[in-house]
Amino acid sequence: MANDERNTPLKIGFLSSKKEEGDIGATDMIALGLSLLWLVIAGAFFTFARFGSTRPSFDPLTFILVLLAVVMPVALIWVGASAAKSARIMREESARLQAAIDAMRKTYIQQQQNAGMEVSRPSIEQKLEELARAQKQTETVIATFASRRGETPAPALATTAVSPPETDADQPALALGTPPEDLSPPLATADFLRALNFPETAEDREGFRALRRALEDRIAGKLVRAAQDVLTLLSQDGIYMDDLRPDRAHPEIWRKFAHGERGPGVAALGGVRDRSCLALAAGRMKQDPIFRDAAHHFLRQFDKVLAEFEQAASDQEISDLAETRTARAFMLLGRVTGMFG
Repeated sequence: MANDERNTPLKIGFLSSKKEEGDIGATDMIALGLSLLWLVIAGAFFTFARFGSTRPSFDPLTFILVLLAVVMPVALIWVGASAAKSARIMREESARLQAAIDAMRKTYIQQQQNAGMEVSRPSIEQKLEELARAQKQTETVIATFASRRGETPAPALATTAVSPPETDADQPALALGTPPEDLSPPLATADFLRALNFPETAEDREGFRALRRALEDRIAGKLVRAAQDVLTLLSQDGIYMDDLRPDRAHPEIWRKFAHGERGPGVAALGGVRDRSCLALAAGRMKQDPIFRDAAHHFLRQFDKVLAEFEQAASDQEISDLAETRTARAFMLLGRVTGMFG
């Protein structure tokens, strides 16, 4: 379209020039009339002057002067007519050239506007993809929870990860039998760690199985639900645990924290260095009371479960715990709240 707009003025100018070459314009008619009028006047003058002259002999100088007197004005008339015609053509060509420049400028502005829209479109699409990914992650976890409502709970496997629930000393035991939680074996360490990392994909059958078993455990289920709430809220701000690469802390530091130590001795647990994630999480903590309550509830649950898990866990199992998505969320929120000193 831009090529057509640029070529149109040139094409019109070419046709108009050919038309002017083939037709006689008003300037030519005026020049022709003036030339004929001058020739008539000059012819009449020299005719009457010859009859009154007494010198019939031929004089070359007089002939040349007469020729110049007749021809020179005619030549000047046609030179003026040609100049007027050239000026008119130049004005028309200038107007057509200006129109072509205006069309090119308009086309350039439209192209720049379209280019600006095309540059902004990927950023909008990226935001939409992030929101869709966050929604899909939330729906996947919720679908996992809902899939067990109409099924018979599966028995859990034995482990040293989470100890059996202790009987409250202030509440006497009832004579109605043992609670269901005490009849089921404790959660396996492998399932516990896999559940804290959450399923990798929708096809991760082992991850969903471990997640269901962890939800059936009284203590681990609270931590998993709290972690799921926090991860969902963080994903709303585009914070995903897979994007974090925190510095690894030695298992001994995790054990110190589980024993209640705070301050510089356990500062290495706050190994999250992503400034944007820290800033977003800190701003959400200040502005959103729902997020703040969910974060503090999650930190308390993780601290409680870690204190029990550390008692029988090996250094490798503690290292595996630190690599889970739940532990990364704990390190991020713990640093934001100043838990590590």
